[in-house]
Amino acid sequence: MPQLTLRIPERLGEELKGAARARGESLNRFATAVLRAAVDPAFAGDEAQVLRERLARAGLLAVAEPSVRARPSRKAVARARSAAGRGRALSKLVSEGRG
Repeated sequence: MPQLTLRIPERLGEELKGAARARGESLNRFATAVLRAAVDPAFAGDEAQVLRERLARAGLLAVAEPSVRARPSRKAVARARSAAGRGRALSKLVSEGRG
């Protein structure tokens, strides 16, 4: 497992140790949970949401914006529909590959 060394202000280190101790966790486990909450969108739960909000307020949380695409024009959709009906049927291609 990779190791990470961080230089942080002494007061922050003490606060992290205190928060971990208050939860009955090791500093490593607590720091891992904080870092995971900052980068893993699948990490769910009330506690994780609180951590994300704290990180966001501190300017440490990057939020990915959903990409916005323009709708295709009616002409483009009509061309795509027309092209979709052409060509060889998939069943024909599959049967030829097996023969």
